[in-house]
Amino acid sequence: MTVVLEGQGLARSYDVARGVFAKPGVVAALAGVSFQLEAGKTLAVVGESGSGKSTLARLVTLIEPPTAGTLLIDGRDVASASDAEKHAMRRRIQMVFQNPYGSLNPRQRIGTALEEPLRVHTSQTAEERRDAARTMMARVGLRPEFYDRYPHMFSGGQRQRIAIARALMLKPPILVLDEPVSALDVSIRAQVLNLLAELQEEFGTAYLFISHDLSVVRHIADRVMVMYLGRATEIGNRDAVFERPRHPYTRALLSATPRADPTLKDKKDRIILQGELPSPFNPPTGCAFNPRCPNVVDRCRSERPEMVGNATHAVACWRA
Repeated sequence: MTVVLEGQGLARSYDVARGVFAKPGVVAALAGVSFQLEAGKTLAVVGESGSGKSTLARLVTLIEPPTAGTLLIDGRDVASASDAEKHAMRRRIQMVFQNPYGSLNPRQRIGTALEEPLRVHTSQTAEERRDAARTMMARVGLRPEFYDRYPHMFSGGQRQRIAIARALMLKPPILVLDEPVSALDVSIRAQVLNLLAELQEEFGTAYLFISHDLSVVRHIADRVMVMYLGRATEIGNRDAVFERPRHPYTRALLSATPRADPTLKDKKDRIILQGELPSPFNPPTGCAFNPRCPNVVDRCRSERPEMVGNATHAVACWRA
């Protein structure tokens, strides 16, 4: 398969003020993440809040540059690209946000919002843009009379369909989905996930799917990358990660996933992590997970493990 997006040691740090007399602190929101995304496939990125998922999304969509590392889009290094090339790259990567209402202009009609990407990035006529917008509305399940309505006139599920339609107006090869169904009712969530699967099959779009809901990830992902405190702890094919999790953090996340018919055995297998996510101002030495890990040994506290494995399944853990 063709690799359309690749990250090599991506890192992003921020200087944060800590008071009038204190020195600014440095937060490593992303501390060296490597991955590949293939055309027509879905890479799911999972982890707790503060693990670096949304920071990774900002780097991939070129909203922010990486502090270190390399980002390749269709094999082209973003750092060495000209302004014109970066403009073309942004057209190839679009994003769907968690809150569809917050990502839509409340004073802009839906038809105008869908036409806007075409107005900025293409030379199509007004009639061509209008026809393209109506075609995409029909494709995502929106009726023609919605064209002149405003965002407040729609339900949450309809707004997310509008956001997906807008993101696909330029037929991008890469779509970043940041918690796209977490704000929706369960029944509507299933409809939107099925729509995303149909659109991916039709357009061949690659999805970078960011989520904390592992039941959703299992439904839609081809590959899974688990993140903790700015680093990837485990990455592999969906079935390998879900059926044979090798990192204790991954096993804890999977054990916390709700099940429709829990059994006594499920309850016994529940792993409850002790403590909170460490401060990003002062991350632990060695493995970042070592203060909460039930299998920690002395080496975990002093040496940081590197990702070891193969393309099917890799893990960063001394005891894996």
